[in-house]
Amino acid sequence: MALPNTHFGPLEIESILRNKHTIFFAGIGGVSMNSLAYLAQKRGFTVFGYDRTPSALTARLEKAGIPVYYEADAAHVKDADALVYTVAMPESNPEYAWAKEHGIPLISRADFLGWLMTGYERRIGVSGTHGKSTTTGMIARILTHAGVDPTVLNGAPMKETGTVDRIGSSGFFAFEACEYMDSFLDFQPTLAVILNIELDHVDYFASIAQIRESFLRFAALTGPEGAAVLNLDDENCRLILPSLPCRAVTYSRLGDADYASANEEMRGGYPSFDILKNGIRVAHADLKIPGEHNIANGLAAFAAAVEYGVDPVTAAEGLSSYEGIARRMEKLCVTDRSADVYSDYAHHPTEIAATLKGARAVCSGKLRVVFQPHTYSRTAELFDGFVSAFAESGADEVFFCDIYAARETNVYGVSSEQLAEAVAKAGKPASRLPSFADAADTVYALSGPGDMILVMGAGDVEKVGEMLRERKKY
Repeated sequence: MALPNTHFGPLEIESILRNKHTIFFAGIGGVSMNSLAYLAQKRGFTVFGYDRTPSALTARLEKAGIPVYYEADAAHVKDADALVYTVAMPESNPEYAWAKEHGIPLISRADFLGWLMTGYERRIGVSGTHGKSTTTGMIARILTHAGVDPTVLNGAPMKETGTVDRIGSSGFFAFEACEYMDSFLDFQPTLAVILNIELDHVDYFASIAQIRESFLRFAALTGPEGAAVLNLDDENCRLILPSLPCRAVTYSRLGDADYASANEEMRGGYPSFDILKNGIRVAHADLKIPGEHNIANGLAAFAAAVEYGVDPVTAAEGLSSYEGIARRMEKLCVTDRSADVYSDYAHHPTEIAATLKGARAVCSGKLRVVFQPHTYSRTAELFDGFVSAFAESGADEVFFCDIYAARETNVYGVSSEQLAEAVAKAGKPASRLPSFADAADTVYALSGPGDMILVMGAGDVEKVGEMLRERKKY
């Protein structure tokens, strides 16, 4: 059971932290939490924390002089003035439990981030079921190219920085805004980007109507002077458009929007397109990342930057120089059998379909996929969508690893074996493999020159990629 978000809001957190000096981060090695620790240190706080295992992120924290403990112990927080926690942490965590029992203020990650970002003038929050990290990275690259020196908090390491964050000036703050547990409602955007709205996180959201309402509330956070950048090609975005409580800025690949693409071409799987503003061509972009779906992401990033004053040609130059982020069609290596190995984070049927379409365009030989479903609830609720995404794709063969449980137990009776059987029944060669080692051995043995191995999922399936890296040519 996930811990609840606190929802104090910036004013109350400001009051809580007044005259406080030390903050303990429970789960400090998390992708977002480690960045918050840096930002808190920059604000003058003494920062320390706990995480289960050492990692590159915790090593970076320690190098910056931030102590990290790897065994949970109540003694760690006895001198803390406040504790910031991730909602994925169990309530039984000794540090969290001791702080709660002894009246040390507890602040959830999203709530704390919402307070931190109020120190920045222009705040671009990127939301949506798919594409958040990529689009946030695009915005970061555009703003950096424009000389803006933004502060950025992304959901995955950006190739330009090698980290999930970029600590810049106080003029711009660009951040990924995740809807799970309504965490993004604790944020304070002045411009809200809404890429798409689909059913997901079914362990929290009961219906698509509830999800649409949450995105409307996110847009409302921009205030009367704010705006929402909205994708007109997405059905649920169109449905909320009439109810938006702020100014709407629209984009579309189909035209008839404030920002649109035209003359689209796919060059070896990489998009090239003109960009129109109010029907007039203002720029051209040639993306360095594959996949037709990234045209929409690029339009959203371009629109957000131009709305905040970036010259259109400069914005397109920045967009065209964007090199991507970790685990989004990231090339890991070429095996000693001359097969290309890629890694991708896709874990929702729509993401999988888009990623496989892009992979097929890049791959000249056989495309073999190793996929690990993420959470039992998502796999069960979207089962038919997963089957269609794989069965109708350009993949030549799909290998399923066991479901990554995350925070759940399997009360749904769903399994990767069932998924493999259904995909195979639909006509696509598919099977379940019992371990990551089996998956790595199998695809390695089958794949040669011109072939692609795509390791996909949001859990720990990247270990398969690490195993394949041990057999790399380069």
